Amino acid sequence: MEMDSTRRKLLYDFLGIGAAALAGTPVVGETVQEKKAPAKGEEQEPEVTATEDLMREHGVIRRALLVYFEVVPKIRHDASSIDAAALRQVAQLFRTFGEDYHERMLEEQHIFPLVRKRGGELERYADILTEQHQRGREVTDYVLTVTSGARISVAHAEPLAKVLDSFVLMYANHAAREDTIVFPAWKRNFSNKRLDEIGDEFEEIEHKMFGKDGFEDAEKKIARIEMNLGFSDLAQFTPPPPPKP
Repeated sequence: MEMDSTRRKLLYDFLGIGAAALAGTPVVGETVQEKKAPAKGEEQEPEVTATEDLMREHGVIRRALLVYFEVVPKIRHDASSIDAAALRQVAQLFRTFGEDYHERMLEEQHIFPLVRKRGGELERYADILTEQHQRGREVTDYVLTVTSGARISVAHAEPLAKVLDSFVLMYANHAAREDTIVFPAWKRNFSNKRLDEIGDEFEEIEHKMFGKDGFEDAEKKIARIEMNLGFSDLAQFTPPPPPKP
């Protein structure tokens, strides 16, 4: 199915996020601590740093958004063909992992307050990003409501498609600014040693909230959703070769 220009631009925004994420990920100069000695015969796994933790959580959020992106044309074509329960699971994952944990517990409590103190454009970014978090929660409430039945009704099809399209576009730009502007500005406030300590604090918050590794659980959940909706095979997204000039 050919994408119209608006949805093509939306996909390009996602591609831009991927590049931005790589550019913003700290590699050189990060100190990696060891949590405990590995068992005999096992390799030591390096600790996840605070910035890496934020970035990989964005990865789960992006995969949820890409599910929204992929189902929009299907909703418009035949809403009754969509597994409403699977779409509802995406919204539930976005609520618990994306909004209640990543946004409320990390960004709004630990990232934005410090960035906001820098004033100027950074303060404006923190305010806008917080407003967009709230709008996203309204969107999630709406998605949870219209997917509460076995099927998405015809009356909800086009409004839901429009809501998901606009939400994906907003969050694509939202996460790109966080990855390339906000997170680097926040990271510059700390030494590598302190960033390692913050990574431990983030992990403690995660365990208190989920009782386990929240990231690994969220990744497994989005993988199952992708499987149920037919989006799990990465190869299907490889485009054909371009025409010869």
